[in-house]
Amino acid sequence: MIFSQDLADWAKGLLPPPAAINNLPPPRFFLAASIEKDVWAHKTLRLRHFFRSFPLGKAPEAYYRYLDGAIDSAELFESHPSASHHAEKSALHITLGPQNHDSVRKIIAERLANVPLWVLVGGPPCQAYSVAGRSRMQKMPGFEQDERHLLYKEYLRVIAEHRPPLFVMENVKGLLSAKYNGKSMIQMIWEDLRNPCRALGASTDISPTYELHGLYCPNQVGLFDGIKPHDFLIKSELHGVPQARHRVFALGIRSDLDIQPPQLTCEKPPTVEQIIGQLPKIRSGITDKPDTPEAWTKAISSLEEVDFTDHPHTEAILSKVGTLFKFTPRQLKRKATSYPSQSVHTGGAVEFIYDPRIRTLTGHDARAHMTADLRRYAFAAAFAHVTGRSPKLQDFPPALLPNHRDVVDGKVGEKFVDRFKVQLPKRVASTITAHIAKDGHYYIHYDLAQCRSLTVREAARLQTFPDNYKFEGPRTEQYRQIGNAVPPYLARQIGDVVADVLDVARGRI
Repeated sequence: MIFSQDLADWAKGLLPPPAAINNLPPPRFFLAASIEKDVWAHKTLRLRHFFRSFPLGKAPEAYYRYLDGAIDSAELFESHPSASHHAEKSALHITLGPQNHDSVRKIIAERLANVPLWVLVGGPPCQAYSVAGRSRMQKMPGFEQDERHLLYKEYLRVIAEHRPPLFVMENVKGLLSAKYNGKSMIQMIWEDLRNPCRALGASTDISPTYELHGLYCPNQVGLFDGIKPHDFLIKSELHGVPQARHRVFALGIRSDLDIQPPQLTCEKPPTVEQIIGQLPKIRSGITDKPDTPEAWTKAISSLEEVDFTDHPHTEAILSKVGTLFKFTPRQLKRKATSYPSQSVHTGGAVEFIYDPRIRTLTGHDARAHMTADLRRYAFAAAFAHVTGRSPKLQDFPPALLPNHRDVVDGKVGEKFVDRFKVQLPKRVASTITAHIAKDGHYYIHYDLAQCRSLTVREAARLQTFPDNYKFEGPRTEQYRQIGNAVPPYLARQIGDVVADVLDVARGRI
């Protein structure tokens, strides 16, 4: 993404009139261009660009009618042609790579003509760096020499060609330990980011160089002046995000500006319960038999038939299950659209995500699961309630475990020990990853009465997406978009740091 603090773009009709015309202060940034290759992620991005083209809190009624399902996206965009034009021009469906170098270079050059203050934000593809990706790929011949380690060079090319005053690069924590041809990837990338032209073999006569800074380490002056790679790691839960999401962020500042950035401040995060506990209760579905509330209740209460021999928490777990399900079926629906009132917990991320103008809650419909998984989810949630922790595989009665090689390895602690993971109500969530699109085993709701995995809206809230943020595409694609994102509440804080640096840079360019 390319953000500008300059107003020149308006003259080209790329952006709608500034908020100041409506007697409101203008935003600190304007989106000049965002590049996304995925079809559904691009549609979501375009919709959000439309929404952001209006002053804060001044989105049109038509947008909320779209959330209600009263109009479709075509009607929404037709109702506000200026905002629609901005969204079409700024949210671009393009795949970065050699085939599109010329067109991307031209787009960026046109959008940034005579714009001195701007920032490049992006995260190069991370398949080769993530722990999960390396786990899958490391058995492939020549994995450490795989060219996917070098996809970050497309990001380098943009920096080298357009010389941004600042850039922000984000990637997974696995980058800290990834290697290419035996060399540390993070050291290689950081060296290249400091001098992108040299890294690409281009002319270095007027090539920009950059100083790299972490955002949570005091007194930093550059990578090779005593900073260690882990100093670039940001733990989201230390900055008000209800999720233990740890990612690498580097802030690059062009060397000629000679600016020391401020650091992020710490903020206590809300808990899982404080973020999603206000959402309407719903139940999961059943995939292997007719889906009725009675069948669903019977499937869960059949947990009482499982052999719990020698299990240390048998009585407490069965008591918990029996209290909820033994007497009457739970008349919960699988979907809820009623928007909740403001949480009693206010401030921070809770206030950030809430929008009092919403009438229809989107994305809060439950997945369906096999009966066997329902019983596992019920056990896991009851176990967490009784013990205060999510169960490991060795905590499950053998009769509940799936017949899978990973389970055998997990029981002896080799891997996947928390294959079925409950998100505990009084803590922050574990990392919401794109894997949530495949199954919900790592994302079990703490409320046994609902016996399900997290919905799209719950995952979005734990990522701190505002409730007015609508994700386009099938549900699996919506989960994937959420899992691949940077938490917006953290992004706003990083944006504040970047804006402060650009304010200083204004007098030096």
